[in-house]
Amino acid sequence: MQPAPVVTGWRCSACGTRVAISEIFSWRCPNSSDSDRHHVLELENSIAPLRSSGDTNPYVGFQRYLAWDAFAATLGLDFEARTKIIRELDDAVSVVAGTGFRTTPFARHDALSDELGFSQQGGVWIKDETHNVAGSQKARHLFSELLHLIAVEKVGRAPWKNPNERPALAIASCGNAAIAASTLARAVNWPIQVFVPQSADEATLKILSSLQANAVLCQRIATDPAGDPCVFRFREAIAAGSIPFGVQGPENAWCLDGGRTIGWEMAVVAENLPGSLMSRMFVQAGGGAFVACAAAGFFAGATKPKVHAVQTQGCAPLARAFKIAQSSGGARNAGDRWTQCMWPWESPPVSLADGILDDETYDWIGACNAMADSDGYPVVATEAQVHESYALAHRVTNIDVSPTGAAGLAGLLAIRQEIADDERVIVIFSGVRRQ
Repeated sequence: MQPAPVVTGWRCSACGTRVAISEIFSWRCPNSSDSDRHHVLELENSIAPLRSSGDTNPYVGFQRYLAWDAFAATLGLDFEARTKIIRELDDAVSVVAGTGFRTTPFARHDALSDELGFSQQGGVWIKDETHNVAGSQKARHLFSELLHLIAVEKVGRAPWKNPNERPALAIASCGNAAIAASTLARAVNWPIQVFVPQSADEATLKILSSLQANAVLCQRIATDPAGDPCVFRFREAIAAGSIPFGVQGPENAWCLDGGRTIGWEMAVVAENLPGSLMSRMFVQAGGGAFVACAAAGFFAGATKPKVHAVQTQGCAPLARAFKIAQSSGGARNAGDRWTQCMWPWESPPVSLADGILDDETYDWIGACNAMADSDGYPVVATEAQVHESYALAHRVTNIDVSPTGAAGLAGLLAIRQEIADDERVIVIFSGVRRQ
């Protein structure tokens, strides 16, 4: 007998509205609107011990913990049929990306631990995502969104009659998320619009073109409110019928499902380590979904290291929101105080770690909950520390990580003096350097 799925449904962290796990295309809270987008669905799970089947594909290894598995079961698909969908889609991704989804390395890095003065009992454990699909962790979030679409299509519940009538996917991104989304879309020949800033680098645009994505350069319009014009153009596309295919929970809550695989992978390793528990986890924060998912996944293993969301001095809306929430009723469950706590960063965001310069942390509620639940707090790294972490990663490790991908290490550098030498800490190298 196959184990039953553990996800029971969705609940809006802002207004409390519940959405059944069986709901098709449950991207957003039903109370979310153009005039009130301050809603985000969060997953509700039954209690179950975290166990992997041992499969190297994390979506198969941790299948029963996926919201998608629970959803697909409501479509009448049995466990074997659901597994088959994962494997077939993964094979299609592998043809385009050169690799499918596989458990990525997670281990103590002795040289970096020594460089930072940790004892043999403590040290730095690196989760290396640089060889994941499309070169970053972003595809983890998007794969569960694509699984949702494919499952609905497979059982004949999609509003389009055949693949040729599929509405376009849409994402707002200037980097890894755009490349990841376009990679997955290409794997299934799904049209995609990618809304990028006018400052998007040529290397990224070249990759998007090779993946047959429709890259739309976005400039600010006089009528735009404060915030990212790429997001505004993306929302206009969604209103016109495109499917949200990004890594922002308020736009597509399904990104919060597959993103948890990175935390699950780390948790099962950490549970089997002799000695002390992991004490801290440093996760770079742009839109915030990465923090929320990595923490939620790791916490399923029944331990809660202090979560530190890392931002730069050039753009730190999450750190500001956490401080305000703490002083106005607590950092946990602050969704009903959205406008009080979270708004776009006023000055132009600037940093070498340009992949975390979202002027608004869209998934700030989940990130704040993770930090509050673990007695953690945000860390704002100086630009000098961002540069130092990137240089240190390339000098001490053999991982070809990007400046954004190494930004979690900048957070560790920022508070190293507060950390005991025998603590075990986690740093995630989230993306590869692109030349």
